[in-house]
Amino acid sequence: MDYLFSALHKNYEEMVSIRRYLHANPELSFHEVHTPAYIANYHRELGLQVREGVGGRGVVATLRGAKPGKTVALRADFDALAIQELNDLPYKSKVDGVMHACGHDGHTATLLVLAKVLKEMQEQLAGNVVFIHQFAEEITPGGAKPMIDDGCLDGVDVIFGTHLWAPMPLGDVGVRTGPIMAAADMFDITIHGKGGHGAEPHNSVDAIVIGSHFMTQLQTLVSRRVDPLKSAVVTVGHFEAINPFNVIAENVVIKGTVRTFEEIVRSLLEQEIELLLKSVCEGAHATFDYKFSRGYPPVVNHKKETQFLADAACLVPEVQNVKECAPFMIGEDFAYYLEKVPGTFFITGAKNPEWEEAYPHHHARFNFDERAMLIAAKTMGLATLKYLKHSK
Repeated sequence: MDYLFSALHKNYEEMVSIRRYLHANPELSFHEVHTPAYIANYHRELGLQVREGVGGRGVVATLRGAKPGKTVALRADFDALAIQELNDLPYKSKVDGVMHACGHDGHTATLLVLAKVLKEMQEQLAGNVVFIHQFAEEITPGGAKPMIDDGCLDGVDVIFGTHLWAPMPLGDVGVRTGPIMAAADMFDITIHGKGGHGAEPHNSVDAIVIGSHFMTQLQTLVSRRVDPLKSAVVTVGHFEAINPFNVIAENVVIKGTVRTFEEIVRSLLEQEIELLLKSVCEGAHATFDYKFSRGYPPVVNHKKETQFLADAACLVPEVQNVKECAPFMIGEDFAYYLEKVPGTFFITGAKNPEWEEAYPHHHARFNFDERAMLIAAKTMGLATLKYLKHSK
């Protein structure tokens, strides 16, 4: 433990440098080219076994200990978002309209430097460590599932992953057994009315009015159709009817997301949205198209591995609080890994104590305290060492 912590401290500046390089050179989901090449080259220079193009654009590096034992997988994602950065930083994004607005640059830098330090400890390792660098976490169908299909979890006994979390104070580590992140689904609706002159609504079927009625009633589904002891979110993020000011809209496009933790609630809302849409449209003499696309399933942490990780986090000097966090309604395709092998996904606080308020993830001014990377590396690194030691 002492060597791990000391070596990570020694390499912290390199961790920051890597993060800032990646931040300045972001790549969108399913369009990552230079980032996976950079990752693969870093691991190759460490002397690790490297597979590129895993599942499409993923990178998997394997560190084999000098002694036989179990295999631990550690995962970091590396894709960015289609957001124009508004931060005035020396390392701000150089790519117009693309930004690391969720911390994946930090996840990658953390895992690369942790790999470097664990490689230095190779002769003491009884077992193996697999470093999974995943593409396309931000956009479904995501990169986790194709990477799993391509063998990234073959031989793996346990997996750990973290998310640097800007709203959580630096020094806090959030853990939770069971569901920690929600299923993230999408619905896509087109309401077909009958266009016409704005002065003659009686000769038309106004898709905007119908869509507005549907939008209002949609908000009753969670409060009136879902068990109040269960959690769900229905959010519309897109409502479009592009017309001249004096034309009644023939079509309206509505897109949104549904977030749930339980399959029974997920299926209920999928059906109830369509039933509501049908009733509203039929009453107004309109027709509709409806598509419900299932995204990532819930992230469900395993009890034993979550407690194991929490115990390791308690030994990290910079960690002030290890606490059970509330579940998040955001989605994460780390869920697929946990469906295959035991493990846990934890939250690493990354809010600078001097900030009054942190900009949220997916914001054009998002940033995080880089010291959180060191905490994440120590926590995952120590959990890895303790797991391999106690699993011999």
